[in-house]
Amino acid sequence: MEAVIQEETTGCGIAACAALAGVNYAEAKRVAAALGIHASDRSLWSDTASVRRLLDAFGMAAAPGETPFESWEALPDRALLAIKWHLESGKPFWHWVVFARDGGQAVVLDSQMGLKSSVRRDFGRIKPRWFIEVVGAW
Repeated sequence: MEAVIQEETTGCGIAACAALAGVNYAEAKRVAAALGIHASDRSLWSDTASVRRLLDAFGMAAAPGETPFESWEALPDRALLAIKWHLESGKPFWHWVVFARDGGQAVVLDSQMGLKSSVRRDFGRIKPRWFIEVVGAW
């Protein structure tokens, strides 16, 4: 699985779904737009419904609900993580990243523009609030 860089400041949810689906950002953005999902919509990073619909469009399923993060070892092999969680006017917001474990090797794929590497292994610096397990074709 490869990281997909978000092409819009608020496109982390689209980019995370693109990485899980194995498509580029433009393709994920096209599919998202057909579903009425746009990076400019604040609900993309303050609600889980949009990423769940986008994952479904790519033939993947998201576990119902969000599971509080306890440890890196306890994560499933594929998950969307909510990091940089904060409140704005009483409403939660976060940055979406992908957790992937293959052959015992775990990485976080971070779509944020400007990172030295979008493939992160600095788990001590990443502070997930909760996660959504993702199952499907990859």
